[in-house]
Amino acid sequence: MGEAVGSMLASAVGIAISPLPLIAVILMLATPRARTNGPAFTAGWAGTLATVVAAVVLAGSGLSSGGGKPTWSYWLKLALGVLFVLLAGKQWHDRPREGHVTAPPAWMRTIDRFTAARSAGLAAVLVVANPKNLVLAVGGAASIAASTASGGDKAVAAALMVLVGSLCTLVPLGVYLLGGDRSTRVLGEWKAWMAAHNVAIMTTVPAVLGAAYVGNAITGLS
Repeated sequence: MGEAVGSMLASAVGIAISPLPLIAVILMLATPRARTNGPAFTAGWAGTLATVVAAVVLAGSGLSSGGGKPTWSYWLKLALGVLFVLLAGKQWHDRPREGHVTAPPAWMRTIDRFTAARSAGLAAVLVVANPKNLVLAVGGAASIAASTASGGDKAVAAALMVLVGSLCTLVPLGVYLLGGDRSTRVLGEWKAWMAAHNVAIMTTVPAVLGAAYVGNAITGLS
């Protein structure tokens, strides 16, 4: 199981430090419907991520014949690595210039009117419609599928990947529910920090993971 867990861990952590879901859940926890919309968003995120990971692990395991990592996994990693590098370049090119203020997304301006269903739907969109998160989910799940671990070990690794990748929503929700009066200040500080460093995170993480994916793929194919 160690191989399956180790191969997906970087991807799972990359998902966990995504600024948008963390900012979204913190904003929801500051609304009158916090106790319904916060858990709904977290459940929507974890459920969608679990669906993507499970689908890729099942499909990839069906393509693996055993006896070592299959060649397709390295070609997939190469393609995802190149895509990561391109995403990092786009994020850097589209970064806000000095003196220019970027308007927040429409959902941020109306988040206080969200229902539980809409909160869960937003979480699903942030998993599958965000290129960085989707590529990380596919890449990590493909690494699990291509490992030589047993079916049970792959299932455990997939569950761990979903758990780690959902920390960006689980931790703020836990702070809100258990943190008492301090939770508002703590969550506000987290939101401000993530918003201030959004460009750096969204540029650096794909660039580093892209280089790692490409390097791993070239090593496996050579």
